[in-house]
Amino acid sequence: MSRLKDLYKSKIVPALMERFGYHSLMAVPRMEKVVVSMGVGRAVQDKKILDTAFEDLMQIVGQRPVICAAKRSVSNFKVRAGDKTGLKVTLRKERMYEFMDRLINLAIPRVKDFRGLSPNAFDGRGDYSMGLGEQSVFPEVDPARIVNTQGMNITFVTTAKTDEEGRELLRLFGMPFRE
Repeated sequence: MSRLKDLYKSKIVPALMERFGYHSLMAVPRMEKVVVSMGVGRAVQDKKILDTAFEDLMQIVGQRPVICAAKRSVSNFKVRAGDKTGLKVTLRKERMYEFMDRLINLAIPRVKDFRGLSPNAFDGRGDYSMGLGEQSVFPEVDPARIVNTQGMNITFVTTAKTDEEGRELLRLFGMPFRE
């Protein structure tokens, strides 16, 4: 069992039951999935950029990403419908907990000038989204091999009903929110 899943069962569930007054274990919010996505719009001009981003994302999350195509043509960006412009991965269960552990304990502390994550990036239903400016904060990626720095969006989907419940769940997991 992963470290964060064990922490959830032993410490987080009792703390949330006490804080919010849940009477059932099934009412306690839990992590449902983590979605990691990369927008690779520059891949329209150079297909190698998509391949390197694909390899980097696969190394970071430990799962094969899905290549996403543009739904509409946008002439200002020289993108046509069907062009491959993004990557995404949905992590669940053990891989989700392992990725969260590496993100919280290894990657986020390596971000330059980090002052904490915004506590306001919740969507109203307990899900949290954040962005990273470059993939080199993960120890799996070799910084000498990076040709193009690529950012990524990370969404934490929970079963929480409110933002307050979702914020408390992620805070107990160790997410460094700023005050």
